[in-house]
Amino acid sequence: MNQEEAQQIEQLKEQVLVKTLAKDARERLSRVRSVDPQRAAQVELYLLGAFQSGKIGSQMSDQELKDILTALTDKKEFNVKRG
Repeated sequence: MNQEEAQQIEQLKEQVLVKTLAKDARERLSRVRSVDPQRAAQVELYLLGAFQSGKIGSQMSDQELKDILTALTDKKEFNVKRG
């Protein structure tokens, strides 16, 4: 894939995100991207797949995006052993 194709894909992705996320949700995703780009990419792929399959009918709110972020986050348990 050349640079032009990559740029076109990125533009299409942004268009879909603008259609599927409310302004506050897009801002939250942007903040997540600056802190954890891999997690943001995972969420973007999830949203693109949901959009393509017709699971997203209207713009998602910030709370809905938070729910997705929570669901996609690996929850790790830490056991503290005290001697």
